Amino acid sequence: MWGFLLCCLVALASKFSLLPGLNPRKTYEYKYEGEVNVGRGMPNLAESGVRMMCKVKIAGVSAQTFMLQVSDLAFEEFNGFPGKNAFDASPKLSKRIADQLVKPFLFEYANGRVGDIRGPTEIPDSIVNIVRGILDFLQVTVKTTQRVYELEEVGIHGLCQSNYAVEDNAETKDMIITQVVDTNNCREKAAIYRGMATAVVDKLSEERGESVISTVRYVYTVKPTAEGGLIARAHALERHHFTPFNVKGGTFKMQTMKEIVLLGVTDTAGSIPVGTMESKGSLVYKFVEEQANIPLLMQNLDDPVPKAVELIKRLAEATAYQIDNAKTEDTIRVYQLLRVTPFEGLEAMWKQFAGNEEQRRWFLDMIVEVSDARILKFLELRFKAEDVSALEAGETLLLAFNHLQAIPELVEMAKEFLTMPFSKSNPYLWQSVALAYVQTQPCIYYLKLTSIIEPLLDVALDALRNNNEAEMVVALKALGNAGHPNSIKTIMRFLPGVAATPVQLPPRVLSAAVQSMRLIAARDPHSVQDITMSLFLQKDLPSEIRMLAFMVLFETKPPMALVSTVTAHLLDEKDLHVASFAYSYMRSFARSSTPDNQFLSTACSVAVKILAPKFGRLCYHYSKAMRMDYFNDNFLMGTDAEVFMLKSTTKILPSEIMMKGRFYFIGRILQLLELGVRAEGIKELFGTHIPGLKGDLSFSDFQAIVSVLQNWEVLPEDKPLFSVYSRASGQEWLFADVHKKFIQSVIKAVSPSAGKESPVWGMIENLQKGISWHRTKALLMFETRYFQATSLGFPLEISKYFETVNGITVNAKAGVNPPITEHLGQLLTSEISLETDGFVGLTQDFWVFYGINTELFQCGAELKSKIPVAIPWKFAAKINVREKKFELDFPPCKNEFEIFSVTSDVYAVSRNTEEPDLAKMTPMMPSALDSTAQVLNTPATVRSESNQTSMSKMCSESNIYGAGICVESELRREYYHEEYPLYYFLGYTHLASQAIKPVDKIHFEFNAGPSSQMHCIYIYVTPQGWDSTPEAVFNLKALAMSGNMKPEGYDAAVYYTPEANMENVQLIVSQVGEEANWKMCTDAVVDKVHAEAKAHMRWGAECQSYEMSMKAATAHLPGSKPALKAKVHWTRIPEFMELWGRRIERYIPGMAFLFGFYERHEKNAKQEVSASVVAASADSIDMKIKFPEVVCTFSKYCIIIQDLPCC
Repeated sequence: MWGFLLCCLVALASKFSLLPGLNPRKTYEYKYEGEVNVGRGMPNLAESGVRMMCKVKIAGVSAQTFMLQVSDLAFEEFNGFPGKNAFDASPKLSKRIADQLVKPFLFEYANGRVGDIRGPTEIPDSIVNIVRGILDFLQVTVKTTQRVYELEEVGIHGLCQSNYAVEDNAETKDMIITQVVDTNNCREKAAIYRGMATAVVDKLSEERGESVISTVRYVYTVKPTAEGGLIARAHALERHHFTPFNVKGGTFKMQTMKEIVLLGVTDTAGSIPVGTMESKGSLVYKFVEEQANIPLLMQNLDDPVPKAVELIKRLAEATAYQIDNAKTEDTIRVYQLLRVTPFEGLEAMWKQFAGNEEQRRWFLDMIVEVSDARILKFLELRFKAEDVSALEAGETLLLAFNHLQAIPELVEMAKEFLTMPFSKSNPYLWQSVALAYVQTQPCIYYLKLTSIIEPLLDVALDALRNNNEAEMVVALKALGNAGHPNSIKTIMRFLPGVAATPVQLPPRVLSAAVQSMRLIAARDPHSVQDITMSLFLQKDLPSEIRMLAFMVLFETKPPMALVSTVTAHLLDEKDLHVASFAYSYMRSFARSSTPDNQFLSTACSVAVKILAPKFGRLCYHYSKAMRMDYFNDNFLMGTDAEVFMLKSTTKILPSEIMMKGRFYFIGRILQLLELGVRAEGIKELFGTHIPGLKGDLSFSDFQAIVSVLQNWEVLPEDKPLFSVYSRASGQEWLFADVHKKFIQSVIKAVSPSAGKESPVWGMIENLQKGISWHRTKALLMFETRYFQATSLGFPLEISKYFETVNGITVNAKAGVNPPITEHLGQLLTSEISLETDGFVGLTQDFWVFYGINTELFQCGAELKSKIPVAIPWKFAAKINVREKKFELDFPPCKNEFEIFSVTSDVYAVSRNTEEPDLAKMTPMMPSALDSTAQVLNTPATVRSESNQTSMSKMCSESNIYGAGICVESELRREYYHEEYPLYYFLGYTHLASQAIKPVDKIHFEFNAGPSSQMHCIYIYVTPQGWDSTPEAVFNLKALAMSGNMKPEGYDAAVYYTPEANMENVQLIVSQVGEEANWKMCTDAVVDKVHAEAKAHMRWGAECQSYEMSMKAATAHLPGSKPALKAKVHWTRIPEFMELWGRRIERYIPGMAFLFGFYERHEKNAKQEVSASVVAASADSIDMKIKFPEVVCTFSKYCIIIQDLPCC
């Protein structure tokens, strides 16, 4: 009996299986619907979305091959406010997608696994991805022996972790399967980054918070059948959360939903005809080429050449004098058109633009964004034809190589530029080629392209063999840009104590060799640690090289053990410059708050405690490394700045000064601009000290420095005086050596004895004829894009674009009377007049896009920001050197003009390729004017201050000159949780600064000649002697002229009264006008005998309304300690000064506590503040500050004395 029952159960199990499967002899018809919504998911805020509905037929072709065909497809778009607006049909786009999907697709399927997908050859991957979204429902794992299980499996999102829960429906006998896919936990995720290759991944920052998170939940209803488990219904809900900051603080939300419902199952009638098929890949989402698919616009890309030509001409015209802010966004349109233009079209455009300087420059600036083989072919032709200047070639090559795609073939093509004759025809161009060639360094490293750096290794070794110092530096800097670990063996050959054979190279080459390991430090930290530690411990190396090695060592983020080793060696360090540099750098790291230094900061804090007793009070004239940083967990943003000053005991000038900064943003570290100056020959000129230098910043100090500089001609010809360099994104893109020959040529050109052979002579002649000079520079600062698959088969994109257009225009005409005829020195006896007008400014456009972006349609949220800066000018000037007279006139400005503004807003956007002119951009937050019509009632459970609008305008204007400036602002916000940083930026923002100037003319006049004597001389008698004669030093007038009215403004005169033991300077400022009587009379006296300085100031009506005096003196009587005393006393002061004084007084207790002062209340003189500083010991002082009601004291305050090594 039991045997019979067991046989029955086995038979039933074989007849009704729950393992997913399809009968190859059946045809299944499903209804499919998918929907995407992008927005905030909050009431009163606009959203965008799309919806697709269709019928899906699946029929068997063979045992494990099935056909999928789509019919009755409808595509709809949404843009507006949920509850008020509805989805709108898009019939043209529906037809285009339907025409593609109506063709049959084949796929392999067995046991709930979708295999190879095949389709017609002409079907693009974007359509195949929609098919993947449908087939994704069939990819499910069913385990009948477990109710809850997890596994790693392949789906449309890649190889990700899935969690399953299974339950039975007792009534229908169906199985309900819930699957949750954690798309943040994928071993092989269907996601890619673009434009972030030079940004360092900060894993510790990611642990503090994410900027993007997403999950997918599937719910299946599976019916048991003889062929296997039949999916009768399935529903998927995918949620994405994104913010430019931390997701813990508010996010944008994208939600995708899709559902498939079984309509019926029928027998397949006959064989199914299919055409030519090709493999389209697996179920995993396949990304399409996205370079031309910019998420910020959609335009007709057919026949792109004439459209791009027209746009470039319009841009050149719109920026011919100043920048038209409304046109700068067209640059993005040009980039998109150029990216779809074939090479022949680019060459034709060049021939059309080459003869027009303005259009030629625009074309060269924009073609660099064609980041594939076409730009390399274009530049190769230019280099071979030599029809571009060295400057044009260098600029274009740098940007083009920096934006090149990470494809091995392109990097190989770039190698050709190293051997072209034109590349070495100009030193600047050769440096640009060498440095730019390896700006594809992310490709070199990540694609393991060791062969790419071989030409540079050959150049470096050849320069070493030939002892070519300049070529060694270029090659080492280029290898530093490459940052490939395989270059370490070559770099080691330049480093003493590390190289297999002894080397004797100048510090300049050693510096380049050490710094060439900076990028390698993050990729092969152990090798770099070994090398830099060896260099640091070599006491016979120059101090600067040891300090550079220490700097690179700490870029490897050394562990606690290595930091402890360094600390032990520092305790025995005799070179105080090295010790000071190392200690100050570790002390900076000990205070660091950025995530990447989390562990290093701990190690350094321990080291600092050990080293502080010995090095904690080293003076500031020793080498230093200073670092400041800041990081905010809520924003997941931060910044740091580092300044390095490398000196040595044998030279008074620093060997090298470097400044660099980094920006921390959503798990990435962006290296900002870095600047450096290296003293070469000029360091040798100054030696260990400057004769006659006292260090008191007096005129004698200035004379001492000048006397040393006058000996610069003794320096060698082949050694640079100094060198400068710059890095951006960690890549060195510019360096220059300033040689003695260059300085000689400049001095010769501007010498008073220079004649017509001087280039300055030619410039003056051109100025007399009138010159007009104009330059623009369009630059896509960054284009960073992140793509991730969604369950619908649409790509989620998060992109940031930053475009800047810079412009400058200068028109000028000069007159020289009498004209120069023999030499430039005649200018000193001529009157020079100059009339000029022009413009300098820039416009920055910034976009952030979050949503779905395909070549067919776009829907999402878009932040759009514009920042224009405009400074126009027009003035006339006269200079008479002989009479020491200078005049400056500003003519009337008829209209107000905007100097600076910031405008931004967030939009819900919808675009489709069939109707690009009907794109919709709805402000995410409605304006206050139409808010009653568009905004829903906010639920009581949501804390909201709906449509907060703040508008303000502040103006400051001079009644005399008529010039003024206005600052206006308008902010519209919809705050739900004010503590969330995302909401600070969500809404409309406009800030602007405008200049107004309605007067006819503003006139400035500076006169230091004999005619500067005023009609009336004011003399403050005490403490002057009557025998002294005041000499007028100079006179300055600033007058406003309007119509027939008398000039108004101010007239200032400075007088100097010389005496044997006293210096007296007087300043008299008088208001000029019809009934003006305001004056300011200031008298300053320096008593050399008593080491005392006094200043007495009166102002107001005839200098009688207000009065204030100041006094400072030093004292060092026998038997007493040196002291410095100062006092400020006022008799009468304006009300606003009293108000500010009372405000400052409220901050005194907190500031006193902050700086470590002891405070006590004490009644002192009401209208006086005094301070005294007394030398308590050789390295400390006592301070006392008396306020009217408070006394603050500080005893034994440590000071740094330059002559001593320590305090």
